[in-house]
Amino acid sequence: MSPATESSHILQGLKISDYTINHIDDEIRVDKLCVSLIRHMFQSLCQEDELPPDQAGELCHGADYFLREFIIGDRHENIFTIDAQRVRQFAGHWYIIRNMEPNLAELQDILAGTKVFYLFLATKGLIDQKFATAIDANCSDLEYYHQRIEDFWAISNNGYDLWRQACPLEPVTELP
Repeated sequence: MSPATESSHILQGLKISDYTINHIDDEIRVDKLCVSLIRHMFQSLCQEDELPPDQAGELCHGADYFLREFIIGDRHENIFTIDAQRVRQFAGHWYIIRNMEPNLAELQDILAGTKVFYLFLATKGLIDQKFATAIDANCSDLEYYHQRIEDFWAISNNGYDLWRQACPLEPVTELP
């Protein structure tokens, strides 16, 4: 079976409910499923879209960071059923406070991979095109994210609370 045929077969058997996280064992299982899905995206980018492997790898790395660090690891959410605003909360808040030197160049790469990942899911019929378009719109608001980073570096005195309120991100409860 060719890699493209194997990938297509696996994607056809995919169940969105398998990506639901209710406890720590689910998180570990979903993380592995996500790695597999990203590998399929890599194959698709190289074979179907004819991207060079290094470029496909960069996009997959960006998607991986958003999905496995933020959506799965931090938010404990199903990657298929998130609200598109999660991208905005990630890029305009979480990424900035979780990195020692948040910068637009790195963030832009992550968002490019995230956008391509959700477009990949839409082309495979795994999500609605409208959802992929909403993710794309949130990934593309680079001017907003640049300003959020600049505003973060300019925080003084008690300004953090105001900065945080401009793009709030609710706390997450720990998994059982």
